[in-house]
Amino acid sequence: MPSDDRLTTLGKEAIAGFRERFGREPDGLWSAPGRVNLIGEHTDYNDGFVLPVAIDQRTWVAVGRREDRVARVASAGADDIVEHGLDDITPDAVDGWSAYPLGTAWGVVREIEASTRDLVSGFDAYFTSDVPLGAGLSSSAAIECALATALVDLWEVSLSEDSLLRATVQAENVIVGAPTGILDQSASLFSEAGHALFIDCRDGSRESIPFATADAELSLIVIDTKVKHAHADGGYAARRASCEQAAEVLGIAALRDATLADLDEARERLDAVDPVIYRRAHHIVTENERVLEMAELLRTDDLGAPSPTPSPSASSRPSSLSRCGDLLIASHLSMRDDFEISVPELDTAVAAALEAGAVGARMTGGGFGGSAIALVATDRVAAVGHAVRAAFVGAGFGVPTIFVVSPSDGARREQDA
Repeated sequence: MPSDDRLTTLGKEAIAGFRERFGREPDGLWSAPGRVNLIGEHTDYNDGFVLPVAIDQRTWVAVGRREDRVARVASAGADDIVEHGLDDITPDAVDGWSAYPLGTAWGVVREIEASTRDLVSGFDAYFTSDVPLGAGLSSSAAIECALATALVDLWEVSLSEDSLLRATVQAENVIVGAPTGILDQSASLFSEAGHALFIDCRDGSRESIPFATADAELSLIVIDTKVKHAHADGGYAARRASCEQAAEVLGIAALRDATLADLDEARERLDAVDPVIYRRAHHIVTENERVLEMAELLRTDDLGAPSPTPSPSASSRPSSLSRCGDLLIASHLSMRDDFEISVPELDTAVAAALEAGAVGARMTGGGFGGSAIALVATDRVAAVGHAVRAAFVGAGFGVPTIFVVSPSDGARREQDA
């Protein structure tokens, strides 16, 4: 494989790791991003709305074809090569980190063979990544989407975007056993640099909305609390079950169809099933409203970015930016109080960022740990970071990792053989 000065260090390490582990050259190199969810948490599996942003932290994978039906996967973070037959991948047969790429192979093969009846060969794959693990930044989706994109290219098959998305989501739902929606994989597959991705999770429609933070002299920072979470754990599944119970009581397909008036009218019936169900549903209904409002603010106002030509809307920009911040804060409070998925470290991060001048802040991801985000004037980034670290020290927490992210492109082929 020829050298390419455009490749990042991690891309080059993926190629070198493939050569070392498998003793040959890969057929190509692919990558996919992690994501932060700007707003819209746990709304995806309720047929609601989400607004994620792909980030410039990515997973890279070097992949080579095999002549048999065997998949071998390895990574910079694991010593062993995990080997499995493509025809023998089941939820009980795989575990650990390899469940994500092997589950992806299962999902892609399933989609291909359902539509074309073609049999595909095996592959070797070697992964590197700088998407933090367990930080709520979709490190698993980055693995899945990088490999899925690679396999479609490698096997020279044509899959629709919907089929590719379904393959990666099914990998996580069926093989890994995490009851997630389509948010993470959609963001990792379909995002566009400089944009947020508005997704209607009922019909799968997507819209790229400008989110040019640098142009507006703003920065989106991630605060990784280092409190690890896992979607396959029981807390996530319990929240999903509560939402499904609420929809059943309300007689609707999903909480996307509910209004606050509906919840209040059914309060006694919801409480009779479980006293927490009303609050779980209240978060979903209000969070959907916040996503819709945030998307409209970004469509019409561009975060208060300076305009070279004054316009009638220019005077509204500061208040619109402030409203974006209010929506982020309200989202966090809803997740803390109604959905109960925050932890003290996340609450501390959000409070400290706001006290130091952030426009808005909230936890992001599935909850029970992971990361918070804050929208900050670029000249306040250092001050906000210092304040958050000081607050963590004062509370006796471990030191968080804080970094700026940029809205980035989705999964792509980086280099040919």
